[in-house]
Amino acid sequence: MKDRQENNKAKRSDGARPDPEVPAVAQRRRFSAKFKNDVLDEVDRRRAAGQEIGSYLRKNGLATAHISHWRKAREEGSLHALEPRKRGRKPEPGADIIRENQGLRAENDKLRRQLEQSELVIDVQKKLSRLLGLVEQR
Repeated sequence: MKDRQENNKAKRSDGARPDPEVPAVAQRRRFSAKFKNDVLDEVDRRRAAGQEIGSYLRKNGLATAHISHWRKAREEGSLHALEPRKRGRKPEPGADIIRENQGLRAENDKLRRQLEQSELVIDVQKKLSRLLGLVEQR
């Protein structure tokens, strides 16, 4: 193990150590379709030549699972499958209209309550004016 660490140190030409800090929020890696195709082509070329692909994958920080998934997508012929996909729930069609409709209904209910309250206040003011004789009754 110690020999391996010394070999790794010797390989670094600048003598600097890697940054041990871990980012607060992990970032998911995204690969373009061109990169995926290039990697698949290189892996296929190395396999045909009888070369080892493990070192190539380690150098690029990839796993064999990446290659399996990308190869399957390429064989299906779906180019869009090679593009990074947005994760999470898909937006529902018409969700914006439904949300706007709910907001308008809530606003309408609020305005109706305000109107009923205003009509009640006006009715009380009329009755009070009649009782005090400020307005002639018809």
